[in-house]
Formats: sequence, C-alpha cells, structure tokens
Amino acid sequence: MRPEPLFSYFSSTSTLNGVGPKTRDILSRAMGPRLLDLLFTPPSSFIDRSYTPKIFEITDNVVVTLVVTVGSHSINKNKNQPIKVRVFDETGDLTLCFFKAKKEYLDKILPVGSKRIISGKAQFYNSEVNIVHPDYVLSISEKNKLPLIETIYPLTDGLTQKVARKSILNALDKITPLPEWIEKSILDKYSWPKFNEALIKIHSPIHPSDIKLTSPPRLRLAYDELLAKQVAIALVRNNNQKKVGIAHNSIGNYIDELLNEVEFEPTSSQYSVFEEIKKDMSSPNRMTRLLQGDVGSGKTFVAAMACAYAAESGSQVALMAPTEILARQHLVTLKSLLEPLGLTVEAITGRDKGIQRKALETGLKEGYIDVVIGTHALFQDNTIFKKLGLVIIDEQHRFGVHDRFKLTEKGDSPDLLVMTATPIPRTLALSSYGDLDISTITEKPVGRKPIGTHILPMQKLDEVIEGIKRAIKSNKQVYWVCPLVEDSELIELSSVLDRYNQLKLLFGERVGMLHGRLKPLEKDTISKEFKSGKYDILVATTVIEVGIDVPNASIIVIEHAERFGLAQLHQLRGRVGRGSSASSCLLLYKSPLSNNSKSRLEIMRATEDGFLIAEKDLELRGSGDLIGSKQSGLPAHRLVELDKHKSLLLAADEDAKSIIKNDPMLISKRGKSIRVLLYLFEQDFGIALMGAG
Repeated sequence: MRPEPLFSYFSSTSTLNGVGPKTRDILSRAMGPRLLDLLFTPPSSFIDRSYTPKIFEITDNVVVTLVVTVGSHSINKNKNQPIKVRVFDETGDLTLCFFKAKKEYLDKILPVGSKRIISGKAQFYNSEVNIVHPDYVLSISEKNKLPLIETIYPLTDGLTQKVARKSILNALDKITPLPEWIEKSILDKYSWPKFNEALIKIHSPIHPSDIKLTSPPRLRLAYDELLAKQVAIALVRNNNQKKVGIAHNSIGNYIDELLNEVEFEPTSSQYSVFEEIKKDMSSPNRMTRLLQGDVGSGKTFVAAMACAYAAESGSQVALMAPTEILARQHLVTLKSLLEPLGLTVEAITGRDKGIQRKALETGLKEGYIDVVIGTHALFQDNTIFKKLGLVIIDEQHRFGVHDRFKLTEKGDSPDLLVMTATPIPRTLALSSYGDLDISTITEKPVGRKPIGTHILPMQKLDEVIEGIKRAIKSNKQVYWVCPLVEDSELIELSSVLDRYNQLKLLFGERVGMLHGRLKPLEKDTISKEFKSGKYDILVATTVIEVGIDVPNASIIVIEHAERFGLAQLHQLRGRVGRGSSASSCLLLYKSPLSNNSKSRLEIMRATEDGFLIAEKDLELRGSGDLIGSKQSGLPAHRLVELDKHKSLLLAADEDAKSIIKNDPMLISKRGKSIRVLLYLFEQDFGIALMGAG
C-alpha cells in the first residue's frame, strides 16, 4: 500500500489551481497525469535574465533585464507596422516594438512616465536598440514575479511555457516533505540538498548551474532514481537466490546427439558459456542468467543446447520472442536442431485460434510438447504447462526486471535464460540486468567474413542502384532499409512505399516490401519468399532488425543512416554476412551531417566489434536526432542521464546491495524510508517479494 506521505505526489494535475480538464489533458500528453510526472520532468534549458545592464551597455542579441521609465507611445497608421514605445534610463533610450497590439492594452501596462521592469532579447536595428515583444513588463512592486533564471520545458501542442512553469511551481507547493533515505555522510560528502529542496532548486533555480546535470540537486535526484531501481533489482536477486529451483539431472545424451547432428563445430566460447548455463541448471537453486554476444555469435545454438539439456531431464522449455517474425524464425531453427533428437517443437502466437490453439494448449498441459516458442501469448493465464523447467526470453530490450519476475511465475520456479540481440554496455548491464548473472560469447563462428561498410551521401543513390544491378546479376540478394519516423506509422509506410515503387520501376516484380503495418501472416509469407529467392530486393523498415536469416543476402542499404543509433545500425548490418559470400553495408546519409551523426557513421565503418559499438552508442546518446529511441534498449529514466551519471550508478548499486544485505526486510529507520523511495519511483514490486508492504 502506498505510504500516505506520497498521496500528494500521485494526485492528478487537475487538483492544481487553474488546471481544468483541457489543461490537464495537455499536461498529461506532455509530461504525465500526476504531480509526480510534472516534478520529474526536469527543465530542458533555461533563459538567463540576470543580466541587468544600463541601456548604453547593451550589446546585440542578448537577453537583458532593465529598469526603465516610459517616455512615449508612437502609433503608425499602417496596421502592419508595430506600435513603438520609447523607454529610457539615465544612460540612453531604446524602443519596445509591439505588432498587432491594442493601444489600450499598452497604455495600461506601459503608462507614460511610469517606471517598469522590462526583460527580453535586445537587438540592434538601424543602430538603435530594440526589444520586440518583451517577455516581461512588470511594475517595480512586481519584481519578485520575474524569474532571473527562467526554466524551459519540453512542450506539446497547446501547452505554453507559462502554463508548464506555473503548473510545476504549484505542484511544488502541494507536495509533502519526505523522510530522508540517503545516509547523512553521503549528503555531506557531496553537498547534496534534501529531496524536496532538490526539486525546488531545479525548477526554481537561483543560478544557471543549478539545473546542470552535474549540479548537486540534479545529482541527488539522479541518485534517488538509480537507488530505487538498484534496490528493486537487489530485492529480486535476493528473492531469486532464496527460491528453490529445478535441478536438471541430465547425463548429456541429447547434447551429444545435437553436436553430432550439426555440420559445424561450436566455438570454444559457446562451449564455455553452455557449461556456465549447465552448471546453473544442474543446481537446486533457480538459474537467472543473461546470455549476451555479438550479432551472429551463435546465441541461438547455445539456447538449443540448453533446451536439449532441460528436455532430457523431463522438463518443458518456453522460448518467448518479441515479434511473431522472430518466433517463427526460432521455430524453424529449433525444429531443425531438436526434432532429430525426438523432441516436439511448436509455436504459439496470436494467430493461433480455435481448435489449433486448443490442441497446442493441450499439448503443453499434458506434456506432449517439449519446446514451445511464442510471443506474449505464451504467458496468458489459460496456458498451463505440465512441467515448465526453463524459460528463455529473446527479449531484444523489451522486458524489464518487473516483467521477468512476472514471466517466471509460471511453473515451479523455472530456470530463466535471457538473450540479448546485441552486447550490453556495462552501465546498462548493471541498471537493466543487475538481477541476472551474465554469460558472454566472445567469439564468432569460424569462417564468417568481414562486412565492408561504406558511407555515402544520398546524392550517390544512382551509383548505389547501378552497383545493386551488378550484384543481382551475380545472384546476390539485397535488403533496402527505410527509416522509421518515431510514433508515425503512416510516415513510415509512405517512406517504404515510395522507395518500393521506385525500385519496382527499375527491377520489376523481383522487389518485395516488409513493414510494421502488415499482418503477421503477411510478414511471415514475405520473409519466406525472400529467403526462397522470389525477391532480389526486400524494401523494409527496421522490422527486419531481428528475425530474418537469409544467408544469400549479402548487401544491406540503410537510408538516412544518420537517424539511427549505433546499436540499431549494428543490428541491421548483422542481417548480412551470414553466408559464404563477401558482404557489404551501405550507409546513405543526408547532408549536412551533425558531428554526432558523423561520429556514429565513422564508428560503424571502423569496427564490427559489437561490444565496442555498444559502449560508444551509450556515450553518443542524447543528441535528440535518433529514431527508434523508445526501442533503443536504454532503460526509461526520468532524472538520470546514464552517460553522465555512470559513477552514480556504481555508487547506488553498492549502496543498494549493502541495504538489502543488512536489512533484507527494510524494517530499520532507513529501510522504511527506502520503502517510500521504492513507491515514489514505482519500483514497489520489489516490496511484494518480501511478503510485506
């Protein structure tokens, strides 16, 4: 149950003065529906109004705050011309310009002879100082209404900075002070303010440094959020360690058969990682392990070995994929690997209905199905397993700590293996996967040829097409990736359709198209047709990022590559280079390139090392020009910038582990405050694990 001191934080923005239904809905779209959401939206920038020169000291294009006397009003008969108000101080005068303003209004706020505080951007026009539409016109008695450091917030249609700021300041007045959950020694060491004081400082800054990412109030709030998440992770990990799991006692016959069936020798790294997994699975304690490796390093084969090991001991395996395309790809792969061992491998997805669905559910319940693959549909309430012993999540960043906890409630504490599509930077591993032990495949299969990566401007599109014509004559296949524009499937579709139609004019019916708005069955059919060779070119969005394995595809063209993050570019590049032919990745960009975009593309050209790329990707985040950022793998934070707050994460992780080690039930004075923190940052699922709260 949520602690009473937090009630005000979780109350609706409609409880604020001046916030009616319309403003409430606009605030909800921009920041969220609760006071908490407003307060956890830090300013994106600020306007410094602290510069108070005399008029003769003013320079061009500078925001100034002045105390002036109103001299005269000048009204032009031409309505397209501004009303000009001359103001002066003891050193000179300047002109305030108001377009389409009413004379009565200006007479009221700027009466001739009155003293006024003016704030706005000063600009020179014909050697005279002008301020067009000052941001503030105040009487001397209203001095306190002028924020010398004015915060700027991200907006949405219909929301103004004035309404956003007023709502946030009103929210600050309504919230309750909270108990301190950070040790006094830490607060003193870093000169951090108390929680409520920190919120006030970032939303009502006295100095520009107050809202910097490295300021004491920002660091304190970032630490709070990280500590909440790391305590929740520590609670989950503590719970996992206490749970009695399934001791899989297999002698390894299925593994031997599997190794004899395949026509390749697994890498030493694959063997090593499987030994770690096998050791965990043989233990009576529940396995919770992350399997990571670079694109094409053979994670799926290691997962197949784990499936065989579990099945030999009489357990069922459930593998959950993020999309139906990937689920079907896993079905094909695992059937080819495991059915020769006598195992039954099936898939359950959203398309399975009626009698077919019922038959699959019966097969799971009665134990006829050894390995089942699916999407979220796998874990619906009516899906019952006879003996679920291993859950594999090929999660592609879609499932967090809380989701993993819920997914493994099926069965009797089944072992858990999470696979990631690309390597995870150490910082992300700590913040997103701290509840898991980590196994890393460090090698790629022998014989994989390097992928040549080339950076080309869109102006060279004709040359690219000529090169593709030559490649197709050599029986090569091509992926052509069009960019997805975030939150707009229609724009995405238009982009793909345009390129598809253009290429179809050049290459005829040998061009296919794949995008997110197709039905699952259509996606599956097109993927199979491309693999079978029906199409020479597949025009697609990032829906091909995972789940399509076509060894004959040796060229990938990525349009507007400057709009993608490094990890996504690397994942897309991994669609080629799976066969025996030399492969190419063509990164097409639109000029001019930002420095950040140029750095990303240069890194892609310089290396295929996914571990290095993952670290660089995290360093280069935050430029604001990436698409697909919501699917990027970066955990959702409100007050944290992981690339800037790495050291805080390490400290918060150590603190969290110490807290749970010394007070696992959170019953001490600090422990009770930590409970408040968990509820505040909505990490309270960890409290449920203690059977309390």
